[in-house]
Amino acid sequence: MEHSISDKVLIALRKIIQAIDLNSKSLVKRVGLTGPQLVLLHYISSVKEISAGEVAKNVSLSQGTVTGILDRMEKRELIVRQRSIQDKRRVMVQITESGKQLLATAPPVMQENFLEKFNQLQLWEQTMILSALQHMVVMMDAKSINAAPFLSATPIEVMETKTAANDSSSNS
Repeated sequence: MEHSISDKVLIALRKIIQAIDLNSKSLVKRVGLTGPQLVLLHYISSVKEISAGEVAKNVSLSQGTVTGILDRMEKRELIVRQRSIQDKRRVMVQITESGKQLLATAPPVMQENFLEKFNQLQLWEQTMILSALQHMVVMMDAKSINAAPFLSATPIEVMETKTAANDSSSNS
């Protein structure tokens, strides 16, 4: 049975979604962290200390999402939060030795592999992919969905809650 082009596009999208989901499940099994948690830990490890707000801004996540992730990582003793010496009003985040050890044994996050291959493409190929994906976002009425620049599988109920919150705030 020959598939139409639109069916082939939908099949390709489904394969991408499944690959992201499988990678996320594999990360949780192997290191006990989701993709976004691992990305945050990598970012925090790249700086001496940083505030949660600066982390959120630099990884394109909301302050609330970052705070939740940091709470879970602090309970696992992967990071510590302490008041800044220079400004007691600011709470700074630092990676712990346990966090560094986990990173040393963690597999690369999916987007690292993707970015390595994507960056090997010619600029015109990168631009064509970007253009096609941006058109798909519009066609799927997904322009208002807030997304971070890393690959992660998010449960549907979480996405629905975020979308509903975005819809109500944009209607205000």
